[in-house]
Amino acid sequence: MSGHTAFIGGGNMARALVRGLLAAGDSGIVVADPDADARAHVATLGARATGSNREAVEGAALIVLAVKPQQLRTALEPLAQPLGAARPLLVSVAAGVDCASIGRWSGGLCPVVRCMPNTPALIRAGISALYAAPEVGADTRARVEALMGTVGTCFWVAEESALDAVTALSGSGPAYFFLFMEALVAAGEAMGLERAVATRLALGTCQGAARLAAAPGAPDLATLRRQVTSPGGTTERALDVLAAGDLTGLVQMAVQAARERSVELGEVLKQDT
Repeated sequence: MSGHTAFIGGGNMARALVRGLLAAGDSGIVVADPDADARAHVATLGARATGSNREAVEGAALIVLAVKPQQLRTALEPLAQPLGAARPLLVSVAAGVDCASIGRWSGGLCPVVRCMPNTPALIRAGISALYAAPEVGADTRARVEALMGTVGTCFWVAEESALDAVTALSGSGPAYFFLFMEALVAAGEAMGLERAVATRLALGTCQGAARLAAAPGAPDLATLRRQVTSPGGTTERALDVLAAGDLTGLVQMAVQAARERSVELGEVLKQDT
């Protein structure tokens, strides 16, 4: 597929993808953003920046829609005619906006793929779920996999509605872990550890536990937990407290609340009025 890669929006996720693409050897990147500071940041990465969405998408083969969900319609509708003529691939990282709405606002002729990444993409450690309508072909899907593979791992979901659950679990998920690590640091400080020491211990423990769980041949999470938990020991005492507070139930309620909010936002954003 000839043509460059364009971005509408130059925020953090766009910059992460720009860095990934540049590292992969894709130098034909144009990013549109109305903010001068955002354009300056993009330029320092080595991509071309412009304040004009129309200029960015002209001649593009792939366009990443990286504006806030509330701004997507305003960004797309003025471009419907040129997009309809060129029919580039549209990849949206805007949460909550469904493919039908993106298609309607962009003229209805472009293939559309939705993607839900998360912020570890900033260090090329993200995980992204992808959705495309059945008519989107294998070559197009491979193009999107290559794009998102520059900032981490990705996989496809069969139903678009699954992206609401993905948003709640992995899209919002880093904040859950940051909160838990904050709580660990605070607990360490309460027991007399210096904040720097407690922070180092919390971060290192979180990172090590994740690497252990993801290691080839690692047992499931429940088995790993049991391996750390000696009967009558310190870990068991701590886990008993967490169980008494219904940590599992709280997490389920929190993630469900995030999913419900994603659905609510999607319903509002896809309306034409």
